[in-house]
Amino acid sequence: MDNNNSIQISKPPYLLGILCLIPLVGALVGIVMLILGITKYKDKWFSIIGVFGIFFTVAIYSSLIYFTFNGKASQNGFAKISQMQLNSLVKNIEFYKLEKGHYPDKLEELLETDKLAPINDVVQTLKFKKSSLYNYKNLGKTYLLFSSGQDGIANTKDDFYPQIQITKNSQIGYRKSLQK
Repeated sequence: MDNNNSIQISKPPYLLGILCLIPLVGALVGIVMLILGITKYKDKWFSIIGVFGIFFTVAIYSSLIYFTFNGKASQNGFAKISQMQLNSLVKNIEFYKLEKGHYPDKLEELLETDKLAPINDVVQTLKFKKSSLYNYKNLGKTYLLFSSGQDGIANTKDDFYPQIQITKNSQIGYRKSLQK
């Protein structure tokens, strides 16, 4: 009996590579295929399919993360969240004045009375700005409050402000500009 016939190198299961097209699963299958392609099968094409599975998953998830933070639709969605937070922040500031008798000197003081006060601008947080707080200035009897908008630069066209109605006899101290 010939011993050479008993030792057969099996053919790698190339169809397993189809699983590489499924993100995350494809990376795991790709790692297994790469290891088996190098160690067991010694087949470069099997190993290349495994590497493809790994890179395909990385590319898909990288794209998802990029477009989550930089896509126009997501930026508009986060701008809407910031708008709602600004409107709510006016209530927090007015309640602070009601309790303390004066407006806070900086937004961080609001956290003393409400740990969940929305003082961080979501739009700026996504851009990893050093300071992600809303723009706030205590003017004594009134105050300024706004978001720097998508460009992150204060006092430009894309800034947005709380959407509240201020009447002539209003007790609310919010002002959109120094003129009022």
